[in-house]
Amino acid sequence: MNAIRALYPGSFDPIHNGHLDVIERAARTYGGLTVTVFVNSSKTPLFDAEERVNLVAMATRHIPGVVVDQSRDLLVRYAKNRSINVIIRGLRAVLDFDYEFQIALMNRKMAPDIETIFMLTSEHHAYLSSTLVKELARYGAEVQDLVPEPVIAALTKKFVHTKGDYYDKPTSDL
Repeated sequence: MNAIRALYPGSFDPIHNGHLDVIERAARTYGGLTVTVFVNSSKTPLFDAEERVNLVAMATRHIPGVVVDQSRDLLVRYAKNRSINVIIRGLRAVLDFDYEFQIALMNRKMAPDIETIFMLTSEHHAYLSSTLVKELARYGAEVQDLVPEPVIAALTKKFVHTKGDYYDKPTSDL
């Protein structure tokens, strides 16, 4: 196993099986993997930073060599301060690449010694996003095939309702 430590950053709001797919493969590829929940000031998360860190830690506890952390710092500064020189970014589709490519180039400009490695998620997770998971959970849809068990419980707490709460109900006065 390679001794290089890598970093997988994200907002993980919430972590889903596509994230886990990338984490498991990155942890096998590198000597260690730090999964860091970054607080993005332009986003309004469903889960606060501490909740997200706890969910990521519970979801990854079975993966050897994974450390979970949180940061409000600039990604490349965070990586440099921890002597991490590989950043892992997951890609689902071509649409992700344009945005991720811009970020990777800016990171390289600021820290030329840090490499960004793109990992494609497995094809059976390519449609997954945290936004989609939250939307499905908000409407009471089943998400057990999309997220790890701790996330199901956390989503259920956030969206307490019965399945019928959000369905259109026929009215008899039409």
